[in-house]
Order: sequence, then structure tokens, then C-alpha cells
Amino acid sequence: QVQLVESGGGLVQPGGSLRLSCAASERIFSTYAMAWSRQAPGKQRESLALITPGGSTKYEASVKGRFTISRDNAKNTVYLQMNSLKTEDTAVYYCNALGSGIWGQGTQVTVSS
Repeated sequence: QVQLVESGGGLVQPGGSLRLSCAASERIFSTYAMAWSRQAPGKQRESLALITPGGSTKYEASVKGRFTISRDNAKNTVYLQMNSLKTEDTAVYYCNALGSGIWGQGTQVTVSS
């Protein structure tokens, strides 16, 4: 049973923007803080940002000021708006429900000219 479904990845030029989406079941979305992380080839998974059910957010220093996490409670969806993308942002991006062990399947983001 797929409980988190990510979308929105793709190929973008350096300096460009993408918005990732993660759709969840209502139970998951209302219970857990939602987070985005990424994993680049040959590197460990890196946490990026989280948002609580109440809307409080937290960002890692590597993306603060460029990425914005948000949530639409009516759609049970969490977003990651990514601006000023760099080649080093190339990775598979995952959403997860913190503390639940539930992860999405990942979506590839490639930043290249």
C-alpha cells in the first residue's frame, strides 16, 4: 500500500526552480510532521526540511533561503519549492512522515546545463 507519493522532479538548468509534491493519506498527514530529504549518488541521505502539522518549519543550512517547505491540509500534500538550483542539488528527493517509518518512492531532480 503506497502511502506517500512524490512528484515534480525533472531536469532543470542551474538557477532554475522546481516544486516537488508529496501526497499522503489523511491519517498520515494529520498525525506526523512531514519532511523532505535527498540522496545524491555515492552520498548519504541528507535531511533538508520539515513541517509540523501546525505549520512550523525547520531547514538545514544547505537549503535555507533557497528551498521552502509548505503544506496544503485540504489536499493532504506537502510541497518543496526549490529555487536557485545548483548542480550539487542533483539527487533523488524523498518525503517521509517523521517517526512513522513511512517513506515515498523518491523523485529524481537533475540540475544541469
